Amino acid sequence: MPESHIEPIDRAKAEIERARRENSAEISQYPTPIAGCDVQFAALLAQRHKLSAALAALSGEVHIPTPRNP
Repeated sequence: MPESHIEPIDRAKAEIERARRENSAEISQYPTPIAGCDVQFAALLAQRHKLSAALAALSGEVHIPTPRNP
């Protein structure tokens, strides 16, 4: 499928997935000493959580609130 025909949500999902893979690779290559006390490592873990949450939000069902009284 040509890139111009990719839906914006699918493009966003692909970019978030790419960022999540890069983040996971960076975490796996991070040195192990005293990781619990390392601010940079904690930031990488927080970023991983945000990327996963964003991907879940884009992949979930969309709730559109409707008025109870039309």
